[in-house]
Amino acid sequence: MTISLRQLEYFVTVVDEGSFTRAADVLHVSQPGLSHQILALERQLGGPLLERLPRKVRLTPAGRTVLPHARASLAHAQRVSSAAQRASGIVAGELHIGTLFSISVGVLPSALAALRRDYPEIRAQLVEFRHTHDLIAAMDAGLADLAVGPVPLEWEGPIQPIGVEEFVVVGPAGDALGGQSRVRLADLADREFVHFTMPSGLSDYLDQACATAGFQPKVSLRTEQGPSAINMARAGLGLTLVPSNIIPPGFDGLVLRPDPPVNRELCVYTRVRPDPVTAAFVTAIADQATIAPQRFPQ
Repeated sequence: MTISLRQLEYFVTVVDEGSFTRAADVLHVSQPGLSHQILALERQLGGPLLERLPRKVRLTPAGRTVLPHARASLAHAQRVSSAAQRASGIVAGELHIGTLFSISVGVLPSALAALRRDYPEIRAQLVEFRHTHDLIAAMDAGLADLAVGPVPLEWEGPIQPIGVEEFVVVGPAGDALGGQSRVRLADLADREFVHFTMPSGLSDYLDQACATAGFQPKVSLRTEQGPSAINMARAGLGLTLVPSNIIPPGFDGLVLRPDPPVNRELCVYTRVRPDPVTAAFVTAIADQATIAPQRFPQ
């Protein structure tokens, strides 16, 4: 019996994506070709690994048993490849980067551009989450090679700080708060806020900041994404609190710094000592990440 790494990769991707259609898109293969490889793997292992449902797939008991071994085999193959690359002086490979949606918008673009420029043989794949708890769980499960996010309270692997992210209050251009650069959050207790769908990291930060200021925010509406909250606030649907680095260039709405400041420290963390591919990204993000852009009045 010969099981190929490709078959294991296809099986793991179908599980992670939840359907053959999405997995085929991620793998850049045809759906019939993907199905053929999965069926071949199931024949070799003596039974079905996946239950095909109308809109999703579900692991069979055999699939649940095989999945961790498939992940381990793929991780081992990546380590072998990395060792060979280290020996030859080549930095190349695939890098799965776990992060939060707000960080992928505001922090990662410049770092990924630098990585592509300096290490064209590295292929980066983002794995995005709404909450830090989900990001840490994904790292524990081996779904990403490294994480870019808030500093975890408990983590046994290496942690590399990359900067402090600043939050700002956003609203419409004609708001009564215009003409000032800072605002006490306590003075906003009577205002409505464009909040974030729970649970999410941004909803936690808004709630914590308001609680520290002595009030619970009045919610006008909720959205999942920071850029959507910015647009809603600009349209006058309420104020919002977002990382300053996700505000687009040329934004013509109200932007105020909270007093006292609302910040979160960001870092890169890994399970083990970074290999050359991971180390290349850590260097790129430390050099290029736009954590706190200096384009708003002090």
